[in-house]
Amino acid sequence: MRHLLKEAGYSLQANRKTREGTSHPDRNAQFRYINRRVQAQQRGEEPAISVDAKKKEPLGNLKNARRTRRPKGKPREVDTHDFPDPRKGKAVPYGVYDLRHNEAWVSVGVSSDTAEFAVAAIRCWWKRLGRRRHRQAKRLLITADSGGSNSSRNRLWKVALQKLSNQTGLEIEVCHFPPGTSKWNKIEHRLFRHVTRNWQGRPLETYEIVVNLIGSTTTKSGLKVRAELDPSTYEKGGKASDQQLARVNLTPSRFHGDWNYVIRPNR
Repeated sequence: MRHLLKEAGYSLQANRKTREGTSHPDRNAQFRYINRRVQAQQRGEEPAISVDAKKKEPLGNLKNARRTRRPKGKPREVDTHDFPDPRKGKAVPYGVYDLRHNEAWVSVGVSSDTAEFAVAAIRCWWKRLGRRRHRQAKRLLITADSGGSNSSRNRLWKVALQKLSNQTGLEIEVCHFPPGTSKWNKIEHRLFRHVTRNWQGRPLETYEIVVNLIGSTTTKSGLKVRAELDPSTYEKGGKASDQQLARVNLTPSRFHGDWNYVIRPNR
């Protein structure tokens, strides 16, 4: 049978990730809308950021993909089996990338990727980097995926952003990428792919190692990254009540208000 298949032109092939599902009819229009909003923010010298969570990384002396330079014939010895050790936990990186200044902040969580954790990372970016870069800022633009902790349908995400808006006095505009288009989010190829390259071939044994490797990520274009451990516990499954959502001062855009909206401080 093997020979017959070979003669018929068959060969062993791995799966290839290329299909994203059916495209939304307003996909390209939303891309153009996001581009216009980012350009408008930057012309007004207001901050515009791209946010997302990187996949969770199990900690331990586990094999990490690709290779790193070592003395010849002395590869790093790691565990034979890649079974996560629940005692060591997982690292949950959430990134905030400043679209204008090629500068990023990454909070490394120890529990779950939730809406509260995502907004806590944005809050840290603002306190540590953002307000120094944008001293006269009145409005913050966030570009994000439509799923996960910063989902366009996540009620707790909007409630947490309202708290951030109240604390900072900033109007917060959010533009979500259409479903199935997360790879177009700038943070994916301007930050996360460089983080992955920087720690390739190195076992992520501890949170300290993860934070240090992320924080030491650089590029020829001058990318600067700051990283910090967030030791707080964020419980999965949290929900926002109707009363909490009703207190969110949200104005939807005339174009796809489900993807584009502004949250203003409650007075």
